Amino acid sequence: MLKADLHVHTCYSMDCSTPLDEIIAQCLKTGINCLAVSDHGVIEGALKLKEMAPFKVIVAEEILTPVGELMGLFLTERIPGGLSVAETITRIRKQGGLVSIPHPFGRPHLPGPRELVSAETVSQVDIIEVFNARTPLPGSSRKASRLALKYGCATSAGSDAHIASEIGRAYVEMPDFHGPDDFLDCLRKGKIFGSKSSIAVHFASALLKVNKHLQGD
Repeated sequence: MLKADLHVHTCYSMDCSTPLDEIIAQCLKTGINCLAVSDHGVIEGALKLKEMAPFKVIVAEEILTPVGELMGLFLTERIPGGLSVAETITRIRKQGGLVSIPHPFGRPHLPGPRELVSAETVSQVDIIEVFNARTPLPGSSRKASRLALKYGCATSAGSDAHIASEIGRAYVEMPDFHGPDDFLDCLRKGKIFGSKSSIAVHFASALLKVNKHLQGD
């Protein structure tokens, strides 16, 4: 069985400074043997970690649309931010990837229609993240679970780690898989485990983001 943390960031994200070797060391320490590396707007870190790691790495990306974030999994090319939800989904599909909504009710949303969790969008989605260790809002996991059940989406969990020690705070215990289609089948057979991270991790990420901006990274 795999212990899959399906939402992790690396130093390639603008609000994370965790080196790839530290990520590998933490996974080996905690028994996590599958990661979805989903940096903000880039996939270079995921591609490099996939070459380095002695365990499964899914190349993913957290992609900012005008109405919130989508995640593409099993990507081969970066997808730029700022595209519409429909265009972002189209580009993920063209790569043979899977479409996920991370923390659908766990972050402040832009004003206006909730396009990201509308029937039109969710009907095109494969996976809903129903447990995110960094989401502090009460009831967000229950709402996400109800959304996934309503539309028949597979459910996932992830630490959303921006610091090495967060890796493994949430994960799915699931059968091993081979490729995107098999991954979905195995994910549906999985069991979610997790506990919430301290609210302090958000302040650490915000500080890192400011420091990287000032340094021109």
